[in-house]
This record gives sequence, C-alpha cells and structure tokens, in this order.
Amino acid sequence: MNEPTKNEYVPDFVSAPGETLEEVLEMRGMSQTDLAERTGRHKKTINEIVKGKASITPETALQFELVLGIPAAFWTNREQQYRDALARSDEMMSLERYSPWLKQIPYRAMVNLGWLAEETQKAKQVQQVLAFFGVASPERWDLLWTRQQAAFRSSPTLKSDPGAIAAWLRKGEIEAQEMQSEEFDAVRFKDALRHVRGLTRNLPSNFASLVARKCSAAGVRVVFVPELPGTRAWGATRWLNATTALVQLSLRYKTDDHLWFTFFHEAGHILLHGRKDYFIEADDQDKNAKESEADSFAREWLIPRREYTVFKRLGAYSCGAINRFAYQLDIAPGIVVGCLQHEGLVPHNRCNELKKPVNFA
Repeated sequence: MNEPTKNEYVPDFVSAPGETLEEVLEMRGMSQTDLAERTGRHKKTINEIVKGKASITPETALQFELVLGIPAAFWTNREQQYRDALARSDEMMSLERYSPWLKQIPYRAMVNLGWLAEETQKAKQVQQVLAFFGVASPERWDLLWTRQQAAFRSSPTLKSDPGAIAAWLRKGEIEAQEMQSEEFDAVRFKDALRHVRGLTRNLPSNFASLVARKCSAAGVRVVFVPELPGTRAWGATRWLNATTALVQLSLRYKTDDHLWFTFFHEAGHILLHGRKDYFIEADDQDKNAKESEADSFAREWLIPRREYTVFKRLGAYSCGAINRFAYQLDIAPGIVVGCLQHEGLVPHNRCNELKKPVNFA
C-alpha cells in the first residue's frame, strides 16, 4: 500500500445528479412528465432520479443523451461521483467510531516526522492511519501487526510500545518497497560487507546512501528510519520475499559504534538464519541463541577475535592505544571503544571522543 497522494482533492460533498437534471429541465422548459414521455421511462422513475432516490443507469444516460443532447458519459460520471461521495460519507461516519483506537498509534509523532499530514477530524485521522498501514480496519491492523510483532518479540521483557513499533516497521517497509534491488546473493552481500567495513574508518556524510546502494546490488535493502517515542529499537531484519531482505536501522544511539555493530548484527541474521525469521533489536530484550550468533558475527567482522585477544593481553586501554589498534584493523576507533565498554574493560565515560556522531542529516 503506497502512501496517500499529496494534494489529492476529495470533495466533502457532491450534489445528486438529479439536481443537475432538474436544472436542465427548467432551462429547457421541459417537465418531468415530458422527459418521461420522450424517454419512455415511467414518470415516477424520473421523479425519483430528480430526488436522488434512484440511480441513473447507463441505459437511462443514453436516453438522456438522445433527448437532452448531453453526453451519456456526463450523466454516468455524475452518478458515479455522487455514489462515491455517499459511500465516502458513510465510511467517515463508520471511521468515527474507531477514534479510540488512535490511542494505540503515535499519531502526533508520525505527523511531526512528516509520515502523515496534519488532520483535525478524528475520522480523517483514522482514515490516514489505516491507509499508512495498508489495512481496511483496526481489526485488520491488530491481526496483521500484532501477529507480525509476535514473531519479532523474542523476549517477554521487551517494553517497546506496540503501536510505535508497528509504525516504525511499516515506514521501513514503505521505504523499502520504493527501492530497487537485485536478487539476494550471499557472495555479493559478503563483498558488500567488506566494502561497508571500509567506510567505518573515515565516515562519509553520505554513508547511508552508500550502504544502501552497495547492499541493494546483493539483494538486501537497507533503510534508515528515525525511531518514534516508545520504539526503543535500533535495528530490525526481515525478508520481504524469497529473494529480497530488509535491514532497518534507527540510529537510536547516534554514534558510529552502535551504527556499525547493529548493521553487521543484522547482516548476521541474513546470512546465518532462516528467511521466515523476524528479528528486532531493542532495549530490555533478552538474548536468545540466534541473537548471540548475530552478535558474534558482528564482532568477528569488525574486530577479529584473534587480533582482539592479542590486544587485550597487552592490557593497555588508553585512548591512544585504542586508536592505534583500530588503525591496524582499519576500522573506526569508536567501534573498539564500544566493544571494550560493553565488556567492562573501559568505563563508559572514557574515550568517547573517539566515537563519531551519526545522524539523518
């Protein structure tokens, strides 16, 4: 489901085509009885059309064309517009009763990020949100997105807001659908990982587009989607279809060590685990076997265990020593700092100047 077309005008009210017919009859000095006689329609039918109680059928439209000289397409289009307007009005009345459901959705945050347009009417807000998620009702939303999140939620302690997670995941899905990519190829993807690893040392300002372009050539679509309040997620991985994987990153912690570890962690899920698996990395999440495997994959790609073991044996964790070690590995020193801090070998308030900030700008 694509996002709603911007600047698309949908009128709130369309008059019944019978009103137009009545005006035409007055201009022609023709009565409803005259029209009935000329078309062969019952007078009651003409009267019900004028009052909007009966529809103008294609056959009747053709008769109006012969009698009134106004194309049949005009009458059928007017009828269709009117019936569409009635259906839309009924829909808005129906959507109004769903307004309590909006409490589950971070509507304001989505508007602030430009994912949704500003709307004041609750019914239109509901309509917007349903269109964003590509579902016809809150019931369908609950069935689809709650079920999808159940696949993601590997931990009962995950405290992320379900509505925020659903919106974040859906935005990533929408952006990924707009991208082009080749079919997945593990060899090409590993080559892409080697290329991306080389970007870490001198982080370019356009790193996001570079990563996305290189990975798309290997069948992996990478999207960067800012987190919503309550998301608490920094990465997610899933397969869009049998030949295309999706990696979604939020830049939650806004430093290069988190960025690259998360990216390679998600890459590990793609290369190590099944195509029916869903993975999301978030705060307060327990580690299962597959998450631990993805962690090991990321560490080995970024800081090979053999070299890291030798470095730790030296026991020199000054910022200068860390920088020299990172230079030998040809990676960003912030990655080494983050790893050492995670293991408790370096305090969390030391050497943070070696980490590079990352953002969506």
